[in-house]
Amino acid sequence: MPMTTFRQILICCITLAVSNSIFGADKTSYFAFVGTYINKGEGIYNYKFDARTGKLQSIGLAAKTANPTFLAVHPNHRFLYSVNAEKDGGVSAFSIDRATGHLTFLNRVSSKGDGPTYIVIDRTGKWVLVANYNSGSIAALPIHADGTLGEASSFIQHHGSSVNPQRQQGPHAHFITISADNRFAIVCDLGLDEVLVYRFDATHGTLTPNDPPYAKVDPGAGPRHFAFHPNGKFGYVVAEMASTVTAFAWDGTHGVLRKIQTITTVPKGFSGNNTGAEIAVNPNGRFLYASNRGDNSIAVFTIDSTQGTLTPLEYVSTQGKTPRFFTLDPTDHFLFAANQDTGNIVLFKLDPKTGHLTPADVSVSLPAPVCVVFVPAS
Repeated sequence: MPMTTFRQILICCITLAVSNSIFGADKTSYFAFVGTYINKGEGIYNYKFDARTGKLQSIGLAAKTANPTFLAVHPNHRFLYSVNAEKDGGVSAFSIDRATGHLTFLNRVSSKGDGPTYIVIDRTGKWVLVANYNSGSIAALPIHADGTLGEASSFIQHHGSSVNPQRQQGPHAHFITISADNRFAIVCDLGLDEVLVYRFDATHGTLTPNDPPYAKVDPGAGPRHFAFHPNGKFGYVVAEMASTVTAFAWDGTHGVLRKIQTITTVPKGFSGNNTGAEIAVNPNGRFLYASNRGDNSIAVFTIDSTQGTLTPLEYVSTQGKTPRFFTLDPTDHFLFAANQDTGNIVLFKLDPKTGHLTPADVSVSLPAPVCVVFVPAS
């Protein structure tokens, strides 16, 4: 082998090793933080997760805080943020000890609404966006350099209603996320049967209605959560009340959603009560997952990469009751199903080639789990 070629290969190997070390390409050890309802627990719990084996080891209570139902981790992995799902809604900030997984409380600010249910951090790491379910509003909050939160830089109150007099007498903003280019915020409002689109200014932390301002789902469906396809061409909404997934084509230039399909999340022949809850698209874009509370299952669909449409693949029991949440681990080899009413998190092996889920024989018990997020352990 010529010396020049050998040196080139050696340099490439060293560069790859350094890159893996810095960016965590070979990471297998994580902290799994779990948000809960404190009517049964005490706050945010923590587990050590081995991504090679799926083993979960309890560390214990990471922080006491009021109803930390949904969590978000800062892109720098130094800070964690939690909603406080109360009438006087708040968002709490914590610093993360990457060696122990301990959380240190930094501060709490108002979410500007009642019953916040979801938060997301924008792509710059400078803003937290929060959806307030009970009062039907959204807000943006600045993140300071030390991880603390400032008072809201933007606030929008939704107005209106839909066809169900018990559940849709007013707005109920249930979810908020950011587009890949950080230009748009997508909001699911269960009370309005609308998936709203806002333009997001990452310089000033402001939200303004897009034109058009929303896409509709079927009357009475109750849109709950949303997931983008990794190719940036499609988006998917799980409806709580109708137990459906609606596929949309996404125009990322203009921020427009166009409905292309609606499909049930429950298996054929199911006749009981059910509500849809969580939704996720596999990172390779081939499979979509949605959880059923009632059937207590994960519905798995294949995705047509050209059309964006869904075809049912299988329905897998979550081995518990009321899977309010599930998520895919950072390596895309495990699915964590959080069963709120039976108080257990059950792991499933995920085959990224086939989409199939199989029990990993790993389950942990804790009070009313709602959300799981991951942080690489140092």
